[in-house]
Amino acid sequence: MSALVIRGATVVDGTGAPGRVADVAVSDGRIEAIGPGLAGGRVIDAAGLVLAPGFIDMHAHSDLALLVEPDHLAKVSQGVTCEVIGQDGLSYAPVDDATLPELRQTIAGWNGDPAGFDWNWRSVGEYLDRLDRGIAVNACYLVPQGAVRMLAMGWEDRPPTAAELDRQRELVATGMREGAVGMSSGLTYVPGMYAHDDELIELCRVVASLGGFYAPHHRSYGAGALEAYADMVRVSRESGCPLHLAHATMNFGVNRGRAPELLRLLDEAIADGCDISLDTYPYLPGATTLAALLPSWASEGGPAALLARLADPEARERIRYTMEVEGSDGCHGVPSEWETIEISGSPEPSVVGRTIAELAAESGRTAFDVYCERLIADDLATTILQHVGHEENVQAIMRHPVHTGGSDGLLAAAKPHPRAWGTFPRYLGHYVRELGVLSLEECVSHLTGRAARRLKLADRGLIRPGYHADLVLFDPASVRDTATFAEPRQQAEGIPYVFVGGVAVIGDGRHTGALPGRSLRRTPDGVTR
Repeated sequence: MSALVIRGATVVDGTGAPGRVADVAVSDGRIEAIGPGLAGGRVIDAAGLVLAPGFIDMHAHSDLALLVEPDHLAKVSQGVTCEVIGQDGLSYAPVDDATLPELRQTIAGWNGDPAGFDWNWRSVGEYLDRLDRGIAVNACYLVPQGAVRMLAMGWEDRPPTAAELDRQRELVATGMREGAVGMSSGLTYVPGMYAHDDELIELCRVVASLGGFYAPHHRSYGAGALEAYADMVRVSRESGCPLHLAHATMNFGVNRGRAPELLRLLDEAIADGCDISLDTYPYLPGATTLAALLPSWASEGGPAALLARLADPEARERIRYTMEVEGSDGCHGVPSEWETIEISGSPEPSVVGRTIAELAAESGRTAFDVYCERLIADDLATTILQHVGHEENVQAIMRHPVHTGGSDGLLAAAKPHPRAWGTFPRYLGHYVRELGVLSLEECVSHLTGRAARRLKLADRGLIRPGYHADLVLFDPASVRDTATFAEPRQQAEGIPYVFVGGVAVIGDGRHTGALPGRSLRRTPDGVTR
């Protein structure tokens, strides 16, 4: 007799095949059988509900949240059973005693920087070991190229020497051998954006040789976005490294309605043999740190050098001209649109939810002065929403056959983007049930089996006998996101059960307290286990 039987659910197995009513038996953390009339010690009556593989968040920023709050309600309550972290070229391994404090300051806006936290790792392997102490969901890790560059050559905006490039290759290879599934870049974030494409190609060759993939946040999602996508395709083609395009959007006014041009570019590359996938979130605004919008030259030398420039009148005027007239590379080549930039996280609660333009109008100061003052007052930790997306682009890209789901959720802000709590139920409720952009079976395959193939997950991402019982049970008639921009920390509705390795983490709609998740590591045979 099986330990658990989920009886009478509509099984949507992650392949895209039509759903079918069946019982699913689970024992010892794996799916034991699928069929009618199965017996179990515990039975869940799932008539009218859909049973799907657990959702895979292909772009998560839970690197610190998983350790600080391992119950991870924001994600597991959405049906997420695996996250891919180490994104955008900036995370906490590999590091040394000198670079860790700088990284903590640089991405405090993304992840927070809790007092008294024990930063007791330095390598990728040690970080993964820390995750294995107990987390609610499974996690895969990408070697962050910006952190690697920081270790090898600091915050300098120049090509690496031969020795520095060798050091970067060594760091990437070590991280991969310790379990990372690939490498990420943040090419509008310093110091990773200082790397030219030829440097990226060399690092991607290492990733490819060890069976991984490259996940870039590329150089522009605004002005020159298509050229930036084409650059990443060239990096993939010349290095032989599979390419996964992070939060693949076409934003800002210059790109309204231009998603079909991006998809044609990708289709041509795929037809020519390139191995390409992408992820998106089902919302219009983006989210990042306020400091990310600065021109790259302003951040050379690290956070202390940046703060000194903001205090220097001559440097500050040069920054203003770059941002307001030319278009900063940190802001995707688009001149600053202060009315689109809403503060989502700051130690000063009164500014949260306000745009830079609104704060400027109320204070009688220029928008740029308000921008600089916020950076200095918050020690660069301010986070923002950037209202620059287009619905027609979002829908066109999510229909593409290489599309997967990624929340890009920042969890630490006072008023985070609702995608951190709502991405996956929003796909199922809004885009499947309400708009019909995707069928239920198509959408589930995007969020599960397709993502699992990119990650080379062993026995995960589908509902099949012998596979790990990472499962989500939801009501297709009521599942929906309740997180809003006004109230973003709201648990989704219509998801009564989530299982990780056969253990219920969400039961009857509530967190059970179980922490069965762990790191999933790339192994020498090229499979992630």
